[in-house]
Amino acid sequence: MRILLAIDGSPSSDAAVAEVCRRPWPAESEVRIITVMTPLESMLFREKFHHPEVFDDVFKQQGGEAAKRLHDAAAHLEQRADIRVTPVLLEGLPKEVILDEAERWGADLIVLGSNGTGAIRYLFLGSVALAVAINAHCSVEIIRNKF
Repeated sequence: MRILLAIDGSPSSDAAVAEVCRRPWPAESEVRIITVMTPLESMLFREKFHHPEVFDDVFKQQGGEAAKRLHDAAAHLEQRADIRVTPVLLEGLPKEVILDEAERWGADLIVLGSNGTGAIRYLFLGSVALAVAINAHCSVEIIRNKF
């Protein structure tokens, strides 16, 4: 089974990692953990920091944080010997990147957390989980963080 696990560092994302780790999976299952650096974050950094060298430092830091997030999630899942884990750092719009990667890789299941954003934020940003659930070519499981 091919499981695409999309993480973003939120508590719901951490709950999704824990849920994938907790479950029994068929032998030789694969988990591809992805996190997405968004162009919006890059654009905001560019506007905030007018000096290219400062922007580059901040962008590297953001990438470093994303890489650490991937490493930590992979380490958690690699405790299980029955699944193969591959962490991948991607760039783009999260809902598009998740859907594209799931289709490209041939995922059987997409697992991601729901941040539970409020109505106002949803109007401006949209819901990644909703977009993935509506448009995915495979099954989708949305994990909520238990407060």
